[in-house]
Parts: sequence; C-alpha cells; structure tokens
Amino acid sequence: MKISKTKIEGVLLIEPKIFGDDRGYFTETFRKDLFENVVGHKVDFIQDNESKSSFGVLRGLHYQLPPFSQSKLVRVIEGSVLDVAVDIRKGSPTYGKYVAIELSDENKKQLFVPRGFAHGFLVTSPTAIFSYKVDNYYAPEYDRGILYNDFTIGIDWNIELEKVLLSDKDTKQPLLANAEVFDFSDNLYNEKYYE
Repeated sequence: MKISKTKIEGVLLIEPKIFGDDRGYFTETFRKDLFENVVGHKVDFIQDNESKSSFGVLRGLHYQLPPFSQSKLVRVIEGSVLDVAVDIRKGSPTYGKYVAIELSDENKKQLFVPRGFAHGFLVTSPTAIFSYKVDNYYAPEYDRGILYNDFTIGIDWNIELEKVLLSDKDTKQPLLANAEVFDFSDNLYNEKYYE
C-alpha cells in the first residue's frame, strides 16, 4: 500500500497494491498500523457508509462541526468520481484551497480527508458506488456545508454546471465566507473532540 501526501497537508492519497490474475484480484484496502504511522495520530473509524449515484450527481461540500467533526477515508467500488477536499480551517496557509482526485473502480485510489475539511464528489461514470469510513457518528445538528460552486474556492468540476444534479439541501449551502468553519489553531484530534 502506497500512501502519498497531496498539495494540502493532511490530505492523503492511498494506492493499494493489486494482486490479480485470470480469476480476478485481491487488494488490502485498509491497514490501521501503516495508516496511523503516516497520518501521525490515532484514527478510529467507527462507521462505514455507501451511496449509489448516477452521472452528474454532485454530493457536497459537506462537513460536521466539533465535537462531531469527521475524518473520512473514501473510495469508489464501482464507476468513477471526481473527489474533492477543501481546507476550511481559518488561519491555515491553505485555507479555501482544494485537492481534486479521480477515484475509480479501475485505479482503486482512496483519499483520506481529515477533520477541518469540507468534502464532496461528482459522479463521472453512468453510475458510481461510493464507500467511505468515518471516525465520528453522523450528528444532524452539527452537519454543515458550503456551496459547491463557490467562486472563491473555484473548484473545476470538469462538467457544465447546468448538468450537475444536486439535492435541495446542496443548492442552499452558504458560500465559504458565510459558513461556520474550523479554527486552524485547534487540534481537531485532541481527546476533547471525542466526548
């Protein structure tokens, strides 16, 4: 398993080794000791989630505020998506910047999105099955979002925006300038966030 840093500190690209032959393939998708060694702190994934979406569906940009902030380890089981993580830690040198990676059933890549980041993805294949681990439970009262096409972030979704399919919730998200965000000086992995 190869774990690489991206252009934003804390966001990691994971490329599992694939062992294949004419019968199919085998891959190890997660190994806690290697993962925590690279991340540099304890990460306890406590829930796995899965969604299926059609071409053009954009889910995001989502996050949860403390004490229910979440790290996510995301991957695609079937199809392909453009996966995006946006730094929303006010005071961070990369505040408002983003990482965008194609995740697919072919490349088997995964993205680790740490706490303090908004996350979203756009389906680029006819359908996609998207799977992710989280290290905190869903808490609707702490659930927040940022508008997917916020011009100050400037995400290039590589699609005509009128072709994007959104939930009603995602059409009404605030711009980053008006959103509740994180403070870069907070240690989001401190035990106080696990209460």
